[in-house]
Amino acid sequence: MAFRRTHDGDEPVRVNKWLAQAGVASRREVEDLIARGLVLIDGQTVTDPGRKILPRQTLEIRDARADAARGAAPSPTGGGATQTPLQRVTLVLNKPVGLVSAQPERGQVPAARMVRADTQWTAPGARPAPVPPRDLALAPLGRLDMDSRGLLILSTDGVLAKAVIGPTSQVDKEYLVRLRGPLDDRRIALLRHGLRLDGRALRPARVTREGRDVVRMVLTEGRNRQIRRMAELVGLEVTDLMRVRIGCVALEGLPEGRWRALTPDERAGLVAMA
Repeated sequence: MAFRRTHDGDEPVRVNKWLAQAGVASRREVEDLIARGLVLIDGQTVTDPGRKILPRQTLEIRDARADAARGAAPSPTGGGATQTPLQRVTLVLNKPVGLVSAQPERGQVPAARMVRADTQWTAPGARPAPVPPRDLALAPLGRLDMDSRGLLILSTDGVLAKAVIGPTSQVDKEYLVRLRGPLDDRRIALLRHGLRLDGRALRPARVTREGRDVVRMVLTEGRNRQIRRMAELVGLEVTDLMRVRIGCVALEGLPEGRWRALTPDERAGLVAMA
């Protein structure tokens, strides 16, 4: 099964709300899955988009691809290419300097180009993940500019994207930043709070000194080239910028230029943080 869970709450709840809160799919996506006949409660197909799941009932979402392989009948809406949770792809990449995380311009190389079988990293004792097709549209959940390196999440998961980079997201991002210039207490205090970009105040940041010219910065927003522009405002220059964490997902152990699949626990943690 693509998904199976028992409702362990005390009150009935609409199926689309329950699954959205669990980070399985958005409410609109759940309604589409119901219309396609892929949602079951206690073995019976759900046909009403307003259906509620009762405490201790078990909900399943069938894998449309598995149904097709078995020769199952088409769904009520005639099928289609709508994603099911099983089809979502989310990868964690340690991006080197020189690659762009978003749509490349002429002569630029996108970070997604590095997602190949020979660059996959697998933790000891774990199985390799399926390598996504080259033409899969993997969007960055929090960009890194060409001159920056480190943790980059690439995904086709709309629910996860809203959690990580949506306008109300509170998922924090952590960076190690090497700076050129007089890194004194006054400048560090300004980096923490009091700066404005594009006419808007920045959210407070956590900034701690890690060495003579290195700071650790934790942000809860992602303005365009934010850290570099913050440094310029206080008379400093960024000479190296590496993202080491996004929420509960850390870079540790992943070599530069390699990628791995996001784990289910990591996805659940990111959605819960939002």
